[in-house]
Amino acid sequence: MKITAIETVRVAGFANSIWVELHTDAGIVGLGETHFAVAPVETWIHEWAAPYLLGKDPLQIERHSRHFLNFYLGFASTGVELRGASAIDIALWDILGQDTGKSICQLLGGASRNRVRTYNTCAGYGYMRKDPEQAVSNWGIGTGRDPKRPYEDLEGFLHRPEELAQSLIAEGYQGMKIWPFDPYAEASNGTHITAAELRTALAPFEKIRQAVGDAIEIHVEFHSLWNLPMATKLAGALAPYRPYWFEDPLKMNNLDALAEYARRTNVWVTASETLATRYAFRELFEKHAVSVCMFDIGWTGGFTEAKKIAAMAEAYHLPVAPHDCTGPVLLTAAVHLSQSASNTLVQEVVRAYYHDWYRDIVTDLPPLEKGFIRIPEGPGLGTRLLPDLKRRPDAVVRRSALS
Repeated sequence: MKITAIETVRVAGFANSIWVELHTDAGIVGLGETHFAVAPVETWIHEWAAPYLLGKDPLQIERHSRHFLNFYLGFASTGVELRGASAIDIALWDILGQDTGKSICQLLGGASRNRVRTYNTCAGYGYMRKDPEQAVSNWGIGTGRDPKRPYEDLEGFLHRPEELAQSLIAEGYQGMKIWPFDPYAEASNGTHITAAELRTALAPFEKIRQAVGDAIEIHVEFHSLWNLPMATKLAGALAPYRPYWFEDPLKMNNLDALAEYARRTNVWVTASETLATRYAFRELFEKHAVSVCMFDIGWTGGFTEAKKIAAMAEAYHLPVAPHDCTGPVLLTAAVHLSQSASNTLVQEVVRAYYHDWYRDIVTDLPPLEKGFIRIPEGPGLGTRLLPDLKRRPDAVVRRSALS
């Protein structure tokens, strides 16, 4: 079997996502996905990856992974090269699954559990969907509450946190992730928050605990926006509300500082979807900087790297919690790994995405019931792009093929 064509698909309505299809002479098509800055990712795939991959055996996954990780530039970050390579790696595993008639979860060693516990990241329907910038301006908050759209969860944690927590508990979720500190970090470059601003940011935590007590865990997302003294100050202010974890409190460009932060708090520190490859995570573990290892399969090198990171985390007696806040193919990929890895703690989901625009992209999603998720039926990933996606008027489809 050999790779005969590579297609990329991006759609203006989902401007942060790109899908990759690897076509083979056996008629099998592998599907991958990555997120952010998708136009340069598309260019890299067709100008750099395609000349290497076309005509190659798609089942030599480890060989191809090593090739892309050996690039002179881009091997140590979640930049364009690694994100493109990650999408390709996912598609290669999808081909392997279809060729063998096995799910990727089975190929990774089989399921270690029948289902995986989830927490809900409280984004809204438009969060990070159109604007490529990661900033408060990209929160996608609407002009008002639409009763026909029940999962405007970002507005919910800002303005109705008690109601939001009760809604999540009713659906079986045991955890929720919120980030009310972001505007103040952006305003001060992560250096300052006033007493009044701190009270405003802490209000959702106070209201959730008053309404539901400890019936739901509160995961705190900091988006790597703070410096060390301010992140430490916020950790102390949050302690009375019994947070589950502090996620990415600092930029992941100084792991010694993150390790110092971890020493200053008794709350679990979680990091980081912004790191790529096992080499960065080895340093993270060696420095004892985290309690929970989070990675994004679409940014860290695909399944080939993610399975190694999960195994390495287990050797350090650390759990993993794969990232999702990106797209339906990456969620599906994450669930395959989560259900297989014996040290999975929890799987992130975004119910506003899952019940809305994810269904406009793919044929199948991992079943999500009562706060637990499991892999879809079928070989490989168990999902495909919807046939009409490429025919949308705002779709950009690019193809590289053997001549």
